Amino acid sequence: MMNNKWMLALLFSILSLGLSSQISSAKITYERKTNLYKKMKGGNVKDWIKESDKIKVDYFELMFNDTCSAFKPQESELKENMSWATQKNTVYQNFNNNKLYLIKDMWGEPIHITDSLYQRKWQITESTRKIAGYQCRKAVWRANDSTRIYAWFSYDLITSTGPESFTGLPGTILGLATEDGGVVYFAKKIEFVKSEAIALAPPKKKKIYTMKTLWDDMYKQYGKEKWFKEEWNSQFGIW
Repeated sequence: MMNNKWMLALLFSILSLGLSSQISSAKITYERKTNLYKKMKGGNVKDWIKESDKIKVDYFELMFNDTCSAFKPQESELKENMSWATQKNTVYQNFNNNKLYLIKDMWGEPIHITDSLYQRKWQITESTRKIAGYQCRKAVWRANDSTRIYAWFSYDLITSTGPESFTGLPGTILGLATEDGGVVYFAKKIEFVKSEAIALAPPKKKKIYTMKTLWDDMYKQYGKEKWFKEEWNSQFGIW
């Protein structure tokens, strides 16, 4: 009888350990490295960006719980070198109502956009690697004929979220990269904090676009320009 009680206690202990390892609320600090030579292809980019400055480093924080997440640039009082060279988006995701809220800086003006969460067709592979101490599985998304995105997600962090607008995997994305390595995000620190839904809610703004209304508005102004579609795709086609 005692042996049965001991076995039962052991079983509950194992189950409890398994459940406790499933993390649904945390704060993740990401480092993003952007290769400006790869980002700004063509032209004479090497003439005005030195070799020593070609890798631009930015930091972001992702706060999440089991219903929503908020991805934001990390605040710093330090003067940023070449701040114009990369973009820093703020992204809120609500998994209960399938809503995305994006704040994107376009030509010096913050644009507020709301829409449905992006749907991406991921191919999960057998490839693994450790990121920030967590074993991660690699997944691939083909953004278009010439661009693939690699994501490494952890089953231990069960909320389906990640950097920028990325979601749709059975775990949190701790690493994200373009196929050519031009843009790479990696988690550097994971803190187990309780994130309240109110702290992850987007700000209230009077003028909010949807993707369609923003496209219509911008097309009226710039649709005849040769650069318009390429600029739109670079802004909204992937991230």
